[in-house]
Amino acid sequence: MNQEVTPYADETTKKEQVATMFNNISGTYDFLNHFLSLGIDIIWRRKAIKELKSIQPRMILDVATGTGDFAFESIDILQPDKIIGVDISEGMLEVAKKKIHDRNLGHIFSVQLGDSEGLNFEDNTFDAITVAFGVRNYENLEKGLSDMLRVLKPEGKIVILEFSKPKTFPIKQGYNFYFQYVTPFFGKLFSKDSRAYTYLPESVAAFPDGESFTSLMEKVGYKNTKHRPLTFGISAIYTGIK
Repeated sequence: MNQEVTPYADETTKKEQVATMFNNISGTYDFLNHFLSLGIDIIWRRKAIKELKSIQPRMILDVATGTGDFAFESIDILQPDKIIGVDISEGMLEVAKKKIHDRNLGHIFSVQLGDSEGLNFEDNTFDAITVAFGVRNYENLEKGLSDMLRVLKPEGKIVILEFSKPKTFPIKQGYNFYFQYVTPFFGKLFSKDSRAYTYLPESVAAFPDGESFTSLMEKVGYKNTKHRPLTFGISAIYTGIK
């Protein structure tokens, strides 16, 4: 696995740095997400959530829930009884809480401060776990995957949506240019944390995508792991069963 990338050059842990970064950009996060991905992130989310339609989960945990977009899509598509979202950024959760209130979904969707590597839930609690664009920010990826497995019910399913690295010409070259120059430029223009959007391509570059990631999932105990590239390999859906 590549060397760990942190958002800022200081001595605090990656976890603390990621929390600070997302607190700083929480106000513009949704807008920049859709703007910088040209809206394709919405299509990716829907495809990922549809991976759970066959099991019709009643209890879902959304890890690194952020402002709640993935969970809101899950409610529309899967109609679960309950979704709990956890995130290490209070700023992002405040945005999610406002959206939950505005959409009158408090009876289905709740959020709380939480750490992927030490989830505050009993073993075998959830029918499904979702993570959208969050696992590359884990301080200890293996530990985070293990703890999510712990709270998943037997035969429960995890669905992870994450950026990956395209490998074919000219997509690879165009993608690298966009991520290294265009993304940080607009990130700095619209966000009060210019470092956050420089960290994004660095964290994607360091992430063990494709078969490296499914191998890690299998190592911690997931079965039937699958890897599905999306949009020329710009992102990917990973699934596994407990």
